[in-house]
Amino acid sequence: MTAYIPLKDYGKNLGLKKGDFILVSTDSRRMIMNAIKNNSSTNFNDFIDGLLEEVGSEGTVVFPCYNWDFCKGEPFDYRTTPSKTGSITQTALSRSDFKRTKHPIYSFAVSGRYQKELVDLNNQSSFGSDSPFDFFRHHNAVNLIFDVKLERSFTYVHYVQEVLGDTSNRYQKYFTADYTDENGITSRRTYSMFVRKLELDVKNLVDPLEEDFIKAGCISYCDINASKIKKIDLNKCYDSIVCDIKYNKSRKLCSYKGQ
Repeated sequence: MTAYIPLKDYGKNLGLKKGDFILVSTDSRRMIMNAIKNNSSTNFNDFIDGLLEEVGSEGTVVFPCYNWDFCKGEPFDYRTTPSKTGSITQTALSRSDFKRTKHPIYSFAVSGRYQKELVDLNNQSSFGSDSPFDFFRHHNAVNLIFDVKLERSFTYVHYVQEVLGDTSNRYQKYFTADYTDENGITSRRTYSMFVRKLELDVKNLVDPLEEDFIKAGCISYCDINASKIKKIDLNKCYDSIVCDIKYNKSRKLCSYKGQ
């Protein structure tokens, strides 16, 4: 039987190297259950510290800290609004070595080399060409996805849809609510998101794209304990997503009426 790998050593078993730029998407339930089963630490700081150690001072570690309450007109506070994308992301937000990007819907906790560049972005649109998603692509970030299907984690595809101007099943919708910045100053602000056209009954698929990523050589896999991890190069996979949108009516990306 393979020996249990504690959270602090996950980074050592992911094939990371100094200077890597990683976006980490997780469903932590399996990780925690295995830690408990093996009487090991369940402290997510151990997991985060292990990643930071592997990429080093020239690397960058990013966690998605999405919260959709702004879309309902609820206030966003840069300092206190929680992440709704898992316990690990909330742990990252609470650390002094991580800083949050500014968008009230699709924000990220960032530590490392590209922290300042990402935190300085002032994108109004969630997925636009001035968003963190575009920065990820042009700086060769790799999305590490732990125990989550692409359908529920690979938000990057919506960035590709927006920059291509694909309005076949989505459109730009604007949301306005109170926004409290890092200095505690509150103002009324408007941000946007490229959202589904509800009248077309749009359903995300995304998982069928995985076979295209395999063919393009932009995805690899590893197992740690019972967790399955996908590693997707966000620059290299771009063309595969473009091809599905342009030449396949987004059939691997989503389904909708009239497709």
